Amino acid sequence: MTYIIEKRGENVDKQQSNYELWTEFPYAGEEQPPRNGVEPSAGSWRTHYIKKNEDGDFETLSGTPINWPIRHPNTINWNQQLRVVQRVNRNLTEREITIVKFWGAGPPSKQWLPIVDRLIDIYAVPAPRAARILGAFFAGLNDAMIVTWHFKYKWLVARPNQLDQNLATVICTPRHPSYPSGHATLSGAAATILSYFFPAQRQRLYALAEEAAMSRLYAGIHFPVDNQQGLRLGRQIGLIAVRELQKDRNADGSIVDTPYREYRDAELMPPPYELALPFDYDNSCDSLVVDTDDGSIDTNPG
Repeated sequence: MTYIIEKRGENVDKQQSNYELWTEFPYAGEEQPPRNGVEPSAGSWRTHYIKKNEDGDFETLSGTPINWPIRHPNTINWNQQLRVVQRVNRNLTEREITIVKFWGAGPPSKQWLPIVDRLIDIYAVPAPRAARILGAFFAGLNDAMIVTWHFKYKWLVARPNQLDQNLATVICTPRHPSYPSGHATLSGAAATILSYFFPAQRQRLYALAEEAAMSRLYAGIHFPVDNQQGLRLGRQIGLIAVRELQKDRNADGSIVDTPYREYRDAELMPPPYELALPFDYDNSCDSLVVDTDDGSIDTNPG
C-alpha cells in the first residue's frame, strides 16, 4: 500500500518549513534516514562567474546581489508533486527507461562532454577557442553545481521515496536532498553556455537539457518541480556566465568571442542512447529499485 508520510510538527519548528526533511525519513526499503550525504559542504566551494559575500549570499563578480528565480519549498505542494511521480512510475515506457539509464550513468558532465566535443569538431573550432569554450563550459558547470548544493542542503527537501515508502525507483536514489535537481540545473547551465558559442544549435541544446531533466522524473528520484526549477536556475547561472564572457577583450580591444552562427547538422546525441565513454558503474543500493528486465521490484538490491 502506498502512503504519504504526514507532517511532523518538529520539522516546522526546527527548519521553519512545512515540508518533510531529507534528514528525517529513510529511503524506501531502508530502515534509517540517510546519514551519508554526498559532499554537504560543496555549496561553499570556489566559484568562477559568481561569488559569495560575507553574509554567505551569492553576488555577481561586480558585487550585485543575485535574485535567484527558484521557488521556496514552502510554496510547493509536495504531496501533489508526489502523485505525479507515482503516476509516471506506474506508466513507464521502455524508451523512458532507456533515457533514465543514459542520463543517469555517472555525473551530468558524462553526457554533456561528448556534446561539446562534437560541436567543436563540427565547427572546426581552432585549439585556442576550443580551450576557451571548454574552460567556460566547465567553469559554468562548477558554479551550477555549487549553487545547487547550496540550496539542496539549505532546504533539505525529502526525496520521493522518502514520502512514499513503497516507491521503487528505476535507478538508485542519490544520497543528497531532492530540491533542486542537479542534473536539471547543470543541464540548464550547459545548454545556455553552449548556445552562446553555438547559437544555431540552441533549439537542440535546450531540448537535450529538457530531456536530461525529465530523466530524473522518469527515474522516480526527483519531483517535477525539482527539474522545472532546476532548469530555471541553471539557465540563470548560464546567463550570468555568458555576461562575464562577453566582457572579455583581446589586446587590441576587440571582442574575444565570435559565436558560430551558421547552422550545421551536428547530429548531437542522444539518440543513440550509448555512452561515448562506457564504464561499468556500481549500481547497487539498499533502497527499492525496479528490476527493469522484468518489471519486478528488487527488495534487496544492495
